[in-house]
Amino acid sequence: MSANSQHKKLIRITTVPMALRYLLPGQMQFMQLNGFEVLMISADGAELNDVIKNEECRHIIVPMTRKITPLQDLKCLIQLIKIFKKEKPDIVHSHTPKAGLLGMLAAKISGVKIRIHTVAGMPLMVEKGFKLQLLKFIEKLTYAAANHIWPNSNSLYNYIVDNKFASPAKLNIIGKGSTNGINTQRFCKEAINENILVEIKNSINYSIQHTYLLCIGRLVTDKGIVELVNVFLSLQKKYGALKLILVGDYEEELDPLPETVMQQIKANANIIHIKWTQQVEYFMHIANYFVFPSHREGFPNVLLQAGAMELPIICSRIPGNIDIVEDKKTGLIFETANEQQIEKQVEYAINNNAEMCDMAETLMQIIKKDYQRENIWQNILSSYKSLLHLNN
Repeated sequence: MSANSQHKKLIRITTVPMALRYLLPGQMQFMQLNGFEVLMISADGAELNDVIKNEECRHIIVPMTRKITPLQDLKCLIQLIKIFKKEKPDIVHSHTPKAGLLGMLAAKISGVKIRIHTVAGMPLMVEKGFKLQLLKFIEKLTYAAANHIWPNSNSLYNYIVDNKFASPAKLNIIGKGSTNGINTQRFCKEAINENILVEIKNSINYSIQHTYLLCIGRLVTDKGIVELVNVFLSLQKKYGALKLILVGDYEEELDPLPETVMQQIKANANIIHIKWTQQVEYFMHIANYFVFPSHREGFPNVLLQAGAMELPIICSRIPGNIDIVEDKKTGLIFETANEQQIEKQVEYAINNNAEMCDMAETLMQIIKKDYQRENIWQNILSSYKSLLHLNN
């Protein structure tokens, strides 16, 4: 068997198609164009047709769930073992917690030699009690079944080592971090289409007299939305021209917001809620500041995107965020879930706009240099090839 990756079979597996669509766009097609036969696996979902059309790769549905569902998980594990035995992949590469657990176990049982799991955030970071212990066990089991673990940031790497989830020998960070890099041709001021910009400005009654805070992500407790809304209500009393734009969908099943917070979002005329959209760069272009109070992340694409759009960033001190933003150098950082600090940093930003814009420009240069998606893809491709070479 030659070390060449020609016609080697690569299986990429995520729990739901949303992850293939938004976390990894373009990556499967790139691998297919570079000599791999790529098979994608995920549950069914609204994004599936888009994924198949965009990536031009084969896809098999395995009905995995994002919740803990033992019976369904066992059925999916058996289905995956059958698929792997039939397909005989050279590499199985998983993302997201459930796909990681089932994909790595099935790959090990099926005798797949190269089993890679990318870690892009851990739900256990915000859990307590029995659920924390259960999630730790699942994480360790996933890493034991994999033979290569790719955390997508330095701080996740350190977290895995500190918690003894896996031996450092199994760990590798691709490039400077990130799962997919970002499309700097799309996320740049020069790419903004004036007609679309006018439409979006009209849709929110945009006025240059207002100061816009922007947050993009699921409207869930984990993303720090409760603190952000509370801080906004407090700041509104001092800054009458302040507006908050929230771009993202509610998730009532996994991590719902308290009813009072949802009511505030709906009732407050200065909070603009936009359902999830493919035009996030336009909101980044309109906004004055990007506030990202998330409680846990892997290596957040949205910060790379805001940074590439030269939007000043104020974010929480968590793994992932701190790999991208350096306090007072490329943005402002506050302690997670600390409303007092969030308010202080947002107020500082409002009153020191020129300084914030300088930091944003510094960050934009770093992102263009280190996080272009083609560079990340080439790095992953090189890693695949070297692993294939070692396994021959």
